[in-house]
Amino acid sequence: MTTITRADIADRICEEVGLSRKDAGDILDMVIDEMRAELSSGNDVKISSFGSFLLKRKSARIGRNPKTGVEAEITPRTVSSFRPSQTLKGAVNKK
Repeated sequence: MTTITRADIADRICEEVGLSRKDAGDILDMVIDEMRAELSSGNDVKISSFGSFLLKRKSARIGRNPKTGVEAEITPRTVSSFRPSQTLKGAVNKK
């Protein structure tokens, strides 16, 4: 199993579309920045045939330090999650 990086994606865009590496990297950065801006604004991001990046709001609660057992308040926060589309699930499980 390998990991694909931002540079790998930019290289593939470069090869398939025929753009320079700099232009391909700039386009990829623009897409990621737009997604980041929308999530930062509190909006979910849905990419057809890929999946959805969702924001979940978690309220404050009392937690416990597993090592010491001391109770502590966990502050309210927003977490991001990813829900893959059926198309992506099918492609991943197909192997």
